[in-house]
Amino acid sequence: MTVEEHTPIGARSDGASADFETPFIMAPAVPKPGKSRLRLASDSILPPVVFGVFIIAVWYGISYVVLDADRRFLLRPPHDVWQKGFADWENFHELLNGLQSSAKVAFIGLGISIVLGTSLAILMSQAKSIERALFPYMVTLQAIPVLAIVPLIGFWFGFGFKSRVVVAVIISLFPIIVNTLFGLQSADRGVHDLFTLHHASRLTRLRKLTLPNALPAIFAGFRISAGLSVIGAIVGDFFFGKGDVGVGQLLRRYANFLKSEQLLAAVIMSSLLGVAVFLAFGWLQEKVTGKWYEHGGGEV
Repeated sequence: MTVEEHTPIGARSDGASADFETPFIMAPAVPKPGKSRLRLASDSILPPVVFGVFIIAVWYGISYVVLDADRRFLLRPPHDVWQKGFADWENFHELLNGLQSSAKVAFIGLGISIVLGTSLAILMSQAKSIERALFPYMVTLQAIPVLAIVPLIGFWFGFGFKSRVVVAVIISLFPIIVNTLFGLQSADRGVHDLFTLHHASRLTRLRKLTLPNALPAIFAGFRISAGLSVIGAIVGDFFFGKGDVGVGQLLRRYANFLKSEQLLAAVIMSSLLGVAVFLAFGWLQEKVTGKWYEHGGGEV
């Protein structure tokens, strides 16, 4: 057998060490088989359905096992809630009208928060001095309990529709500011240096670098604030009773008259509204940002 046949890869035939490292030969990647649409749908739908069945089972257990018959009004079983809160058209129609009024307040408040919060975040991202001047007051606004300023809001804006919108704005504004500012400041420093090298203006840098880079974080703030705006609309309606009857006024009425079935139905409908708005912004985020980034976490 010749010397060449005994010579390992990366070694010289005269015995001297090679001046290059042993090459690493990669095997061709084998693509993973794709999942069918049915499998993908089951993976996304089946877990929440199973957990929902578990919640209903626990609900029945509390209603019939934990609570005595004379105290069952504290938590009526699910079928009673369905019959009186949803199957009864008169009650359900009242609930739909209240939900429509609260949804209107929530959407207007969210729109104002998006415009105001995004504008403030862009302004703060342009100069550290502006950020240092404004950010503490944004934190203070977030930390103030709404209950503490309800009388002031009523004195300034009345006790009707405007005050409800103001409450929705106060509750939903801060996450938009924080997430937008974080996204605007998270662009890669090397890319910033490249824009500086080409003498790009502030507007060009904002339009072509920081704002596109911040879109995922911006939409994350929108999704958080979407749910908070629904909460703000209901809280505002609870305290400001003039004008159209919203979910907040219905919750107060049902609680005063111990209508626990309608009360739970109103809570469920309010939750569904918040979830619907949250999912709507998630869908909009996918349409706007596309496949710019991968969601964390892998398959187990």
